[in-house]
This record gives sequence, structure tokens and C-alpha cells, in this order.
Amino acid sequence: QVQLEESGGGLVQAGGSLSLSCAAGTFSSYGLGWFRQAPGKEREFVSAIGWSGGSTYYADSVKGRFTISRDKAKNTMQLQMNSLTPEDTAVYYCATFTVEVTTYSPLDGVADVGEGTLVTVSS
Repeated sequence: QVQLEESGGGLVQAGGSLSLSCAAGTFSSYGLGWFRQAPGKEREFVSAIGWSGGSTYYADSVKGRFTISRDKAKNTMQLQMNSLTPEDTAVYYCATFTVEVTTYSPLDGVADVGEGTLVTVSS
């Protein structure tokens, strides 16, 4: 079990920005990423990053607004979220991804998951 700790969630107005961070323990998976879950809805892939090569993946709903990055030396990952809308309101979970993210089933590789951090965007 890889230890994952998210931080940075909170309340922001529509159009604003938030930055999420994930600190990971030692892991050997393909990469790290984020998924989110809003009340009453299924989990939704948000973004992921390949740890070795730095390849990035984004859901269409966040492309152009969110940016994922990593600091390999510190084993941390960041998600910069801009132009937030109320539809982005959800609990955001950091996760290890065991395989490269695919378009048709992006959450297939999710293995270890953090406790989540709440992001609330007010209108």
C-alpha cells in the first residue's frame, strides 16, 4: 500500500484557481494522477502523469484549464486548476496508476488511493 496524502482543497468562486498537491511514499507504479467524485456521481478521471517520462493525460472536461506536474526528487505531484466552474466541485483523490492511461478506460490502472480533498466551487 502506497501512502498518498492530498492537500490544497478548499472553497473558491467560479473563475478562480486552486492548486492541489499529493505527497507519495515510495512507489514503483507507472505514474500518479487524480480522479474526482461528486455527490451522487461516479468517479471521473481528471489527470495523470507518467513518473519516468512525464507524459501527461487529461480528461476533456479539464483540458486547457488544469495542469499536472511532478517533482521526482520530492515524490510530489501538483494539479493547478484554473477557470474553475461549479461542475468541478467534487472530492479529488490522488492515486497511483499501474499502467499508462487510456482514453477508453482511464481509471483501469488505479491502484492506491489517498483519502481525498474537497474542492468546492461556488457560482
